[in-house]
Amino acid sequence: MTSFHGLAFAAAFGLCAAAAHAQDAGTPPPATQTCRVCHGVDGAGTNPMIPNIGGQSVEYLSKQLQDFRAGRREDPQMSIIARDLSDDDIKALAAWYGSITATYTLPE
Repeated sequence: MTSFHGLAFAAAFGLCAAAAHAQDAGTPPPATQTCRVCHGVDGAGTNPMIPNIGGQSVEYLSKQLQDFRAGRREDPQMSIIARDLSDDDIKALAAWYGSITATYTLPE
């Protein structure tokens, strides 16, 4: 019986943690203040030359930011911006922009 209670507690704790993580994705992290200048809060980009990052996979976004920060990928703006991002910033940004449902309108 004790192991059942332990299992029930672990399951309930896991569900609460998942709900808290999902709730966190609803509010843009502070680091998006810099990102949204070019990418917008929805990741769609503010002009056609800016990549659409909304809806990209969390893994992809995280790797790109890590690569910019480490100098493995270069861009005049992103290399400078990513240099000051912490691991937590990268995790939060990737989760935020990765959680966005991208919508596209095809030309007629």
